[in-house]
Amino acid sequence: MAREVAVLGGGCFWCLEAVFLRVRGVESVRSGYCGGDPASANYRDVCSGRTRHAEVVEIVFDPTLVTFSDLLDVFFVIHDPTTRDRQGADVGPQYRSVVFARTAEQADAARSAVSTRESSRTFGAPIVTEVVDPPGPPFHVAEAYHQDYFALNPMQPYCRAVVDPKVRKFLTTFPDRAVR
Repeated sequence: MAREVAVLGGGCFWCLEAVFLRVRGVESVRSGYCGGDPASANYRDVCSGRTRHAEVVEIVFDPTLVTFSDLLDVFFVIHDPTTRDRQGADVGPQYRSVVFARTAEQADAARSAVSTRESSRTFGAPIVTEVVDPPGPPFHVAEAYHQDYFALNPMQPYCRAVVDPKVRKFLTTFPDRAVR
């Protein structure tokens, strides 16, 4: 079976991971960092905002069950692509909206998704999502305690206030794409 990899950043990686783990056709999701100096790909340095890394998720998916464009549909629903270097109370370049395309087809699909949403004025404000051409910078897996964070910490205040609403929004908006 052919697998593809997508690397997306749209705020806190805990939110993205929790949602994409529930998408039918997604085989795995890892939280990590992309887009900065490889030597500083760790939570403490990335949180400083000076490394230029983004908090991202690396999604391994089966394109016969879910397409990259399907993943982008979910991506644009679960975060605000109109705020530069910010998602809600999370502020800094590590929280930017970004697609690190792994193929030319992914870059084209991401630019098309942005263009379509811009043309239809879906968000009522300009989209600031960056599309980084392939192969893109390397993905660096985050520390172990960030993996499966929502599943392991569902009662943590941030998870209850921020992650859970995004998961619910996905399940409500895309019930046919959710793992049953």
